[in-house]
Amino acid sequence: MKTFAARLLPIVVALTAVTSAAFPGSAEASYTRRFPIIGCKVSYAHSHHDYPATDIFAARGCKVVAPFTGRVDEVSTVDRWSSSTNRGADRGGLSFSIVGTDGVRYYGSHLSSIRVRVGMHITEGYWIGNVGNSGDARGGATHLHFGLSWPTKPGVWWVRRGEVYPWSYLDSWRAGGSKSPVAAVAAEHKRQGDVPACRVDC
Repeated sequence: MKTFAARLLPIVVALTAVTSAAFPGSAEASYTRRFPIIGCKVSYAHSHHDYPATDIFAARGCKVVAPFTGRVDEVSTVDRWSSSTNRGADRGGLSFSIVGTDGVRYYGSHLSSIRVRVGMHITEGYWIGNVGNSGDARGGATHLHFGLSWPTKPGVWWVRRGEVYPWSYLDSWRAGGSKSPVAAVAAEHKRQGDVPACRVDC
């Protein structure tokens, strides 16, 4: 004869499946997110030139941390940018991207140093590197260029740099919240496809 717990288990499993189907972001929304710069005064606008991203201004050397748990996807540890070529792939200078366990790719660039390598699994808040002005920010104000997108094959820098405006999420994380970009990124991915053509600042 089945115990009460054994009879109850299929019901719990079924209810969990229904809840997950009805509210696909419910488990993901409980995860913690972090503002990507800690321990420093920062400023950023609710706008960005040409394409969706946010430039977070902070002093050189401020700690850049992982906004979410995931796997380090791409890393650039050498500043190859040159004003004579201005290649799009080089503009970020020292940069990183993390594919979160939520399926969102989180990107940061113009760092002065990088402490992670491709394939590392890191948790939110992990120290990734330090604020700088590498790449095409050379000679300008030190800041972290921050972008949100969906994962692609390596080298698709025009998607990686940003496809969804991040500032409303940054506002939430800075205030201690954990607003999720999952739905917005998924909607933009569906609208544009996996690898849309580069249309601006290419």
